[in-house]
Amino acid sequence: MTPLRLLQAMVLSAAISLQAYAQVIEVKQFALEAIEEGHVLNADFEFELTGRLEDALNSGVALFFAIEFELVRPRWYWFDEKTASARIDARLSYNPLLRQYRLSTGSLHRNFSAFTDAFNTLTRIRSWLVLERDKIQPDTPYIAAVRMRLDATQLPRPFQLSAITDRELSLASSWKRMPFLLEAEHSPR
Repeated sequence: MTPLRLLQAMVLSAAISLQAYAQVIEVKQFALEAIEEGHVLNADFEFELTGRLEDALNSGVALFFAIEFELVRPRWYWFDEKTASARIDARLSYNPLLRQYRLSTGSLHRNFSAFTDAFNTLTRIRSWLVLERDKIQPDTPYIAAVRMRLDATQLPRPFQLSAITDRELSLASSWKRMPFLLEAEHSPR
């Protein structure tokens, strides 16, 4: 094998192993649904906790996740206009004494006896009001985007320092985007 072929094989195997090692959150689907107050977001995410994060969780370290939404209006003559943005912070924790997992979102708390139940609830967002009716203009094209990430700034200090270099402590999705258009209501004459 020539040195060039050997180098190419080493780079390819390193890229494959890094891709397998990288932990990402995947946005499986998301949709905006119209309600009387505006529009709500429904989204499904898919990922697995790394062994280190799962061990930390089961040892009593709370994990914080940020779910973020943006609505932008593309403009050809300038930067895109950010029309709306929203964020939910979710906290997943485990109490070893009670043997219960707790998922907290804002002032709402829910306890689970099994990790899978708590985790499945974390990965499914339903009826989150992200757009008020008067924020957007009818018949104007927008781009809606959503993502989820582990908020490493909320971890204990030793984990924050490790998260800078340790890929096992960084979970994030890229922005998943879709076009959005609010059609004007036509009133009968």
